[in-house]
Amino acid sequence: MYNGTSVAVVVTAYDEEAFVGRVIETVPDFVDRIYAVDDASPDGSWEVIQRVATRINATAEPERAITDGGDARRVVPIRHEENRGYGAAVKTGYERAAADEMDVVAVMNGDGQMDPAILDRIVDPVATGEADYAKGNRLLRREDREGMSTFRFAGNAMLTGLSKFASGYWTVGDPQNGYTAISRETIERLDLESITDQYGFLNHILTHLNLEGCRVADVSMSAVYGDEESSIRYVPFVRYVSLLLLRSFLLRLKRRYVLEGFHPAVVFYGAGSSGLAAGALGLLGSLKRSLRGSDGFTGALVAVVAFLIGLVSLGIAISMDAEESDSLEVTRYDRRDGPATVEATDGVDEDIATEDEADEDGAAEDEAAETTDTESPLQPSQSMD
Repeated sequence: MYNGTSVAVVVTAYDEEAFVGRVIETVPDFVDRIYAVDDASPDGSWEVIQRVATRINATAEPERAITDGGDARRVVPIRHEENRGYGAAVKTGYERAAADEMDVVAVMNGDGQMDPAILDRIVDPVATGEADYAKGNRLLRREDREGMSTFRFAGNAMLTGLSKFASGYWTVGDPQNGYTAISRETIERLDLESITDQYGFLNHILTHLNLEGCRVADVSMSAVYGDEESSIRYVPFVRYVSLLLLRSFLLRLKRRYVLEGFHPAVVFYGAGSSGLAAGALGLLGSLKRSLRGSDGFTGALVAVVAFLIGLVSLGIAISMDAEESDSLEVTRYDRRDGPATVEATDGVDEDIATEDEADEDGAAEDEAAETTDTESPLQPSQSMD
């Protein structure tokens, strides 16, 4: 239990024989149940899961079984008969945890890249009711990105930008981060069948969360990479996810800004896309005419104007879109010497907050002025970064 809330962890595994056992063993004690889902791994992942589960279940006290009247095991091994994809493994764990009435369901992949010591920080926004879904973000702070290669960072940054358009969560980053937590109520609200079973699951679920008006929390965390090898083929993955995000973007605009009530953002998105496309094509046409010796200046000028109108329209659309989802986003920056701070001012008057901070700063200065010289001015400090 975490602050009176039952917590489950879904551990997904595909070809993680060397890591999945350790991941299961290091899940924190406050977790009530672990659903270890093997997605038909061709290696020995399933055997490792069964062996570790048997050992842990033989010694663990099944406290949760008394409450939900269900499975008495702390570790529940689940195996897909055929490989169905990462998203399908997560959804299997979600459905089983929701059926067992777990309040919060976290996900830790079986590759060992998710630090179990910070699981409480991922779970906390959901357990306290601050968010419906929480996820890690390795891009919020420079030191958190130190373990990430330039190739990974560039790819992640590109997918982050595309996911902002698709999901509508404009301050949420690192969409590929699978260290997540979700409430049981949110699982039950989502149409899981309409969310992809493949590796684009993490991007796709954000769009569906936005469609349901769910609050999403971004929690800073450090990138952790070891000797594990990714099973993702990057070129097909990027192509598949890019098309998935385009479809998600169009679905979100249609549902939120047309079917559920007209919003001018959809008009500006249309004008922006048309203007940019017409401007780019016009410039190419003018360049070709110039190379053939014809006058391309007038066409180029019109194309530039169309491009600029499209750019301005797109900026207006993004601003409107971001404002619509602003109340659904929470960002948490890590504090090493205490709980994570919340970067959100929903329902709080920023001017009042600023005045309070100014009063506190003034009081601190007065107190410092009264401090005697017997206290050393050189005191150790802890970095907030």
